[in-house]
Amino acid sequence: MNRSVLISGCSGGGKSTLLQELVARGHAVVEEPGRRIVKQELEGDGAALPWVDMVAFARRAIEMAIADHAAACEQTGWMFFDRGLVDAAAALQHLTGEPILEKLSVAHRYHQRVFRTPPWPEIYTTDPERRHGFDEAGDEYDRLAAIYPTLGYDIIILPKIAVADRADFILDCLSRETRQQ
Repeated sequence: MNRSVLISGCSGGGKSTLLQELVARGHAVVEEPGRRIVKQELEGDGAALPWVDMVAFARRAIEMAIADHAAACEQTGWMFFDRGLVDAAAALQHLTGEPILEKLSVAHRYHQRVFRTPPWPEIYTTDPERRHGFDEAGDEYDRLAAIYPTLGYDIIILPKIAVADRADFILDCLSRETRQQ
C-alpha cells in the first residue's frame, strides 16, 4: 500500500498547521517544497523566488518533490506531504504549457486519496514566504481541484474544523481504508 499521503489545497488553508499536528502525533511529514525554496532563495540570490521567476521556482519545486517522494519510499508508516509533485507540475504546466503533469504523476504516485484544504478566508494570511493574495490562492485551488481527479486521485475535502479534529479526520479515513483491505 502506498503510504505517501498528499495534503493539497488552498494556500493559507491550514496545511502547514495540520502537518505540525501530525508531527506531534508521531507521523513523518514533508514540508512544502515551495516554502523551503523561498527560504533558500531569500538567503541566496533570489533568482527562483516565485515573485521573481515563477517558472524557475516551479522547476525547483518539481526537483525537490521528486527527491522527497523517492526518500519517502523507504518509510514504513504514513508520510504526509504538504503539497508535492502534482501541485508543482501543475503550476509549471499552467505557466508554460509543457505537458509534464501526467507523465510525472504516473512515474511518482502518491496514496490514492488526496486530502484538500478548501479556501478559508478567516484564517488566510500572508507572510514573507506567501506574498500572493487570497484571490490568487483561490484560482490555484480551482485549477488543482480540476486536475487531481483527471490523474486518478480520490479527493477528500477537509472540513473547516479545529486542527486536532482535522488530523483525527484524516487518520480515521486512512484507518478505515486500511481495515477494509
